[in-house]
Amino acid sequence: MIDDASARARHLLDDGLCVPLPGAGDTGRRWEALRELCHIDIAVGRLVEAHLDADAILWELTGRGTEPGEFWGVWAAEPPAPRVTAELRRGGGWILTGAKPWCSGVLSCDHALITADVVDGGCASGERRLFAVELDAAGVRRESADWTNAGMDRTETGTVVLDGVVGRPVGEPGAYLDRAGFWHGGIGVAACWVGGTQKVADALYAKAVSAHSGLSDILLMHLGAVEAEIATVVALLDAAAREVDACPSDIDSARRRAFRVRWSAEQRASSVIDRVGRALGPGPLVHDAEHAQAVADLQIYVRQSHADADLVSLGALVVERARAAR
Repeated sequence: MIDDASARARHLLDDGLCVPLPGAGDTGRRWEALRELCHIDIAVGRLVEAHLDADAILWELTGRGTEPGEFWGVWAAEPPAPRVTAELRRGGGWILTGAKPWCSGVLSCDHALITADVVDGGCASGERRLFAVELDAAGVRRESADWTNAGMDRTETGTVVLDGVVGRPVGEPGAYLDRAGFWHGGIGVAACWVGGTQKVADALYAKAVSAHSGLSDILLMHLGAVEAEIATVVALLDAAAREVDACPSDIDSARRRAFRVRWSAEQRASSVIDRVGRALGPGPLVHDAEHAQAVADLQIYVRQSHADADLVSLGALVVERARAAR
């Protein structure tokens, strides 16, 4: 049977998967659900997270979420090229043109939130807006990527090409980024990374439990370190969730918090991948397909962070806050 991650993700949503909105008083349960989904299957969890993020964005910016039976993506990558532009035509309709790469679920999603550069009379206005797009509309073309890595290859990440496609604006210009909820969503992704980290660690726990003879000190050392690494980042997520629920609209705190949590989750993921490999050797990577897929998925997934650039941003925010407090 073909392992169709998008079909499995959609089945979970159609079956009534329901999680709290971020900042609504039970953010910890939302992030725990995302973590558990990726602990089961990283690719499936990643696709579900995107739909749930779209639902949260729509609720925050329009007061209405996704409809039952829909499957949404959030396609907001902003490389130098290619780009998507949006132009307001006579009569009030917005028309989107261009290409958006790095779209997960590009073949299966039926709706997407897509960022676009606003143009006026063919000239860039400097504004960026978020638009809701129906993907079965005329002018939409979906292209699967030439994906050569096994990691996250089941998420259907590719490019959507828009040729004069109608888009419905979601929020005012800049509203997508200029809100605390954007940063809460970023921690939701980090929760997925933590679930993926737990999945990678499963091979080490299974080895320890099933061993028929004494365990080596090396294996026990790595097992203890992995246990501490995961416990630390789970506790960090729980603390962050309480902070979000206490002050859901505080964008300055949300930004710093997201950078801290995402960096910590990325570091724990890298450390656990390394320790599990050192403890178990190459065996699971070449003989255990599920473990090998989890390692490949997680290595690609955490690259969704901006790595050292995020630390630069966090450092600048620390300086800004310290100077303001003087």
